[in-house]
Amino acid sequence: MTRGKNNQNKWPVGLVRALVDARQNAGLSQQKLAAKLKRHQSFVARLESGERRIDVVEFTVLARVIGFDKDEVLSIVEAATEPDHRI
Repeated sequence: MTRGKNNQNKWPVGLVRALVDARQNAGLSQQKLAAKLKRHQSFVARLESGERRIDVVEFTVLARVIGFDKDEVLSIVEAATEPDHRI
């Protein structure tokens, strides 16, 4: 799957940036976050690259483990999502 100008792949930018910032602000490396999630570091890397979508349960667990405000992150995602975005 190619990235870049394809509108379908723009959706995670706000979410990815917010998650990376939250993880870093919590002082967690990808490796440490992965250990807390009982997953491999590559799982976190795929989330943070936008290669893998995050479902609502994973989002909730990430918020709990990292310690970010779900509503604040969702407002960032909403602002970054184009009105005519296709799903």
